[in-house]
Amino acid sequence: MTTVTSEIAQAPRAAQMARFARLRRLEQWRYVLLLLPALVFLIAFYGYPVAAMLTRSFSEPGWGLQNFEPLLQARSALDAFGLSIPMNAYIRVFGITLQIALIVTVFTLLLGYPVAYALSSVSPARANLLMILVLIPFWTSILVRSYAWMVLLGQEGIINQALIATGVLAAPMQLLNTRLAVYTGMIHILLPFMILPLYAVMRGIDRNLLRAAGNLGAAPSAVFLRIFLPLSLPGVAAGCLLVFILGLGFYITPALLGGQRDVMISMLIQQQISQLNWGFGAALALVLLLMALAIYLLFTRLLGVERVFGSARA
Repeated sequence: MTTVTSEIAQAPRAAQMARFARLRRLEQWRYVLLLLPALVFLIAFYGYPVAAMLTRSFSEPGWGLQNFEPLLQARSALDAFGLSIPMNAYIRVFGITLQIALIVTVFTLLLGYPVAYALSSVSPARANLLMILVLIPFWTSILVRSYAWMVLLGQEGIINQALIATGVLAAPMQLLNTRLAVYTGMIHILLPFMILPLYAVMRGIDRNLLRAAGNLGAAPSAVFLRIFLPLSLPGVAAGCLLVFILGLGFYITPALLGGQRDVMISMLIQQQISQLNWGFGAALALVLLLMALAIYLLFTRLLGVERVFGSARA
């Protein structure tokens, strides 16, 4: 009785290719079957609810674009860069959301880059120990952390009491329900999301390149600016993209720490849904989703998908 290998060897070349093609298809179907439970779960409990919600932006109270009309009705104009931009309350909320997300992204980058650099420069054993400190905030609820900042920034909080005790202030300063409080809380919560992709890319940079540049007479600043920084840019891009998109949809922290002038788009959506204005709330959600997709496509267009997700090769 001949073996399977001998049968394949004696078969015509066309038959061999057909057999190999069937084997490849079977292998691909095995992968599909492994992914099928996760796909069914995501479609049933995420894809369908999101699609149903977004459909309401066109179907309630009737089919049409009436839910988007308030976004296009200009009540004033903003002169910027030589252009007159139509403005209303909803567009201003989108502008506040973009401003907060952008500033939070910049400060998380400024704070997270040195931390990731330090983590990537120490031994793996110490880096793992320090990484635990970075990951500890994930073990605490965002709601709890936001309430903690409310205690710290309150009129009777530790920060105000410390400033009064040292003579910096004579009376408590308004720290809570301000834009500064929103920035502080969001930076604290989103900082690990910046550190992790930065560290992943920095850890993969070949340090022999840095030593070679130093041996050739390059100053430490030149080694960093001309070698290390360019090689770490994929991590910078991935971290900024992740933090910025997460910042666009932040709700709990701005709602607890912000004031009346710090309304973000997620808070406006929640307000519309609580008033059972499903159509307009869904329209705002759709615009926010399209905004996030546009930013993602812009990053991938300018930097490439591999560079955005930090898969550059040394």
